[in-house]
Amino acid sequence: MNASLSRRTALQAAGATALAAGLTGVTSTAARAADAGAEPKLVTYPRPTAMPTNTSFKVRVRTAPDGVWQTLDIWRPQLGEINPTTGSGKVYSSSLAYFDFQGSVEIEVTCLKGGTSKVRVRPDSYGIKPELLGDTLRFTLDRPRNVVVQINDDVFDCLHLFARATEKRKPQPDDPNVLYYGPGVHTTADGYLFVPSGKTVYLDGGAVLKATVVFRNVEHAGLAGRGVLAGTVAGGALVENSRNISIGAVTVLNPNGYAVQLGEATGVTIKGLGSLSSKGWGDGIDVFCSSNVVIDGVFMRNSDDCIAIYTHRWEYYGDTTDITVRNSTLWADVAHPINVGTHGNTDHPEVLRNLTFKNLDICDHREPQMGYQGCIALNAGDSNLIKNVKVDGVRVEDFRWGQLIHMRIMYNTKYNTSVGRGIQNVHVKDLSYTGKPLATCLLLGYDAKHAIRDVTFENLVVNGTVIADSMKKPTWYLTTDTVPMHANEHVVNLKFLTTAEAEAAAAS
Repeated sequence: MNASLSRRTALQAAGATALAAGLTGVTSTAARAADAGAEPKLVTYPRPTAMPTNTSFKVRVRTAPDGVWQTLDIWRPQLGEINPTTGSGKVYSSSLAYFDFQGSVEIEVTCLKGGTSKVRVRPDSYGIKPELLGDTLRFTLDRPRNVVVQINDDVFDCLHLFARATEKRKPQPDDPNVLYYGPGVHTTADGYLFVPSGKTVYLDGGAVLKATVVFRNVEHAGLAGRGVLAGTVAGGALVENSRNISIGAVTVLNPNGYAVQLGEATGVTIKGLGSLSSKGWGDGIDVFCSSNVVIDGVFMRNSDDCIAIYTHRWEYYGDTTDITVRNSTLWADVAHPINVGTHGNTDHPEVLRNLTFKNLDICDHREPQMGYQGCIALNAGDSNLIKNVKVDGVRVEDFRWGQLIHMRIMYNTKYNTSVGRGIQNVHVKDLSYTGKPLATCLLLGYDAKHAIRDVTFENLVVNGTVIADSMKKPTWYLTTDTVPMHANEHVVNLKFLTTAEAEAAAAS
């Protein structure tokens, strides 16, 4: 958190003009339904020459099956890796291209380095099997997708491709309710752009804004368009003490902080955002003491937690409730894809309640430190109580280093001033993992008073095996042994059910 930023109150609109809230893409299913029978359409955007490019790939796209090929401009995001021996960080250059479409498109990617022997288009759940001829591959998309084209198992020098739905209501540059930024690179005097109530910042495709977009004590405001926030002085966007804020399908590249930070905010929708980072504490979306937040259709590849949900920290106070993360792709080069509960208020304990994680692809997780592992981590510290958590339809690919799931009542003296109160009522449904044998997952209550209670796994699938209390195994084995998972004596009422068993229990 930037302390100087929290003291700023003056509006720094920096001479703009552009759109109203709600100009974000729709979900893939809705987009396909809306576009059924519509005329094929393809919209590409320029990269300003002042912004760095990468030369690993050439990318062309056309409307399927026989439109005119258009060559996409390539952006250079940067990605981070921690050396587990020295703790030093290494930064890699990668590639990004983006466009909008309706109907279907054919995409051609050429690896300019040569030597292509293997290709993978991720997430794996999309089932995209490209045609490969030498160093060129082709595949077709019939709906909006955010994908990663990976050559020869290289997770850094790869292509990130954001193929979004066309905008339905693009604003006019002179719209009085809009702060509009057209193609090109834009700055403000101090590196911040403060947005008034009732206004939306619109970054047109090809626009780059090098300023942190701030919503403070405002309502009915937003950030939209297809442009880029790059190298911002703090995070990409900050929402504090505000309500009814929308953030759309812009891209955040390498901010000095989080891509989006919410503090004491309510009624926030983040839809279609893309984020890639390499710097320390380069989180994706962090939520503090906020309520009624929907994070939908985002792509987060970050050098720290992709999604972090907390209560009190800095000047933020209050419970965090009714948070939904859905239809998204998460890739953590450092720390957790999902982390809940670390920060809270020891003096006046708070609650994280009604958290939903639905229809997610987790592509990677790399964290050497045992205390910070978990593709999904529920870590109650600082007298926090975490309750009513639903995980539904999360697909985890073979990740580099860490644990599939981690639940812990903790007292981490680096960040906490007290032990967490507990974790209660967690239902994990249709969580699947495909990859190398897992490291042992940990479910750790602190003591009898600070316990994990009422956790149900329904249709947990590890490398094709459904994990259930009724599964075939030696009678003296614990179900947790088959994951593998260790649950200590302070985990109460832990169940592993098949889908049929869960349905039967619900009906009884």
